[in-house]
Amino acid sequence: MAKHAESDESSFASTAANPFDPGPSDDPFNPAVAPSITVLPAPTSEMVAAVAEGGGVLEPLSDTTAGLVLADVVGPAEVEQALAGHPNIRWVQLPLAGVDQYDEVMRAHRLVEWTSGKGAFKQPVGEFALTLTLAVMRSIPVFARAGTWGQPRGTSLHNRRVVLVGAGGVGQEILRLLSAFTEHVTVVRAHNRPVPGAEHTVTDAGLDAALATADVVILAAAMTAGTEHLMDERRLGLLQPEAFLINISRGPLVDTDALARALAAGKLAGAALDVTDPQPLPDGHPLWAEPRVLITPHTAETPEMVAPLLAGRVRDNVRRLAAGQPLDGTVDVDAGY
Repeated sequence: MAKHAESDESSFASTAANPFDPGPSDDPFNPAVAPSITVLPAPTSEMVAAVAEGGGVLEPLSDTTAGLVLADVVGPAEVEQALAGHPNIRWVQLPLAGVDQYDEVMRAHRLVEWTSGKGAFKQPVGEFALTLTLAVMRSIPVFARAGTWGQPRGTSLHNRRVVLVGAGGVGQEILRLLSAFTEHVTVVRAHNRPVPGAEHTVTDAGLDAALATADVVILAAAMTAGTEHLMDERRLGLLQPEAFLINISRGPLVDTDALARALAAGKLAGAALDVTDPQPLPDGHPLWAEPRVLITPHTAETPEMVAPLLAGRVRDNVRRLAAGQPLDGTVDVDAGY
């Protein structure tokens, strides 16, 4: 009986006139309308499914386009062109966690809601940060270059003092993974609100003091004007000779030449860099020949790893856009992340 009653009610609802229902609308800002979504540079199978599962309609750019999704890196000029020619776009999903390359176009279109991959890629990047940390501390770069049997060497991560710069999704995932090894983690972030799981939380004002006692420094902060050359010659000089530096964020957070000099002078035990400045690091650069350095080609997350994660972010945000709800991964344009 319940099934028949449900059918009857549904039938009535579909045929009865409602004087308060304005009926179908072509207004792209009407949440009752499935949002029109455009994917650039071209829709992938993952994005086609994500838009459909989120309740959107995948269409080419038009006057009704409400959301622009970048399934891969698209130049800022092309994004600017799309926004300038289609003023009804109110949401842009960027393909990466870092948004520095889109800074100018974001500032020029502040009425658009910008979202990034921040938080969505935390698992593969956090995993790789730990991989690099363990590898360089256990002297894997030295052993990998060796042409003969050498002496045992290496440093354990257990109970070491770690300074983690950045408390976004990636930083929090790194912190979670580090908890299996040490409780002594100081997190450096823009404000001093405590980070759950960290022994200490400090702002940039407390970075110098933290560096002086650090065994490991892991950079997981966004690239902004305030973080460029965060680890310069002065700050590298604050580190103990036994300390290790790991960068899985952006190359310019580290003064590359200063790092090379510090390593050559024995002022640092080693470094692991998934990003460099310049990038790619030129052939013949002194860091390639440094046995205590591990350099990887910005591979903390590969396209194969990222595609399903970004698709999940798009699916959720299309659903939120259709429902008029706050989007996930919103970018603070002024802060730069």
